[in-house]
Amino acid sequence: MADFGIEEQGGDKPMEISHSPLNLGGGSEPEAAVEPEERPVVRDTGKKVSWPDRITGCKTFFAKLHVGAIDFLDEQVSTWLKDNPGVSIKMTNAVVGEIQAKKTEPNLIVTVWY
Repeated sequence: MADFGIEEQGGDKPMEISHSPLNLGGGSEPEAAVEPEERPVVRDTGKKVSWPDRITGCKTFFAKLHVGAIDFLDEQVSTWLKDNPGVSIKMTNAVVGEIQAKKTEPNLIVTVWY
């Protein structure tokens, strides 16, 4: 290590390490830390806000995976919508999953968010 100008230290002496910041020559003086601005705290006033796009509930329909059952599912959804004319559908979701009854069978599961 003598080639690089570093002298090896004895086994009993620990090597000295500098913990001061490294100056890369970017400026003459380090910049002072900027303190963040204080923001006002927003408090909940307890008032309920209602939006027309807000989801208020959901209804789930399911049917086995064959033509007759899917036709019945269509009738169920149509009948429910006719019986609830004030419902505004926000989103729907359809998945295939297993419903456990006497036998576990794959079903089409439709969720209507309103």
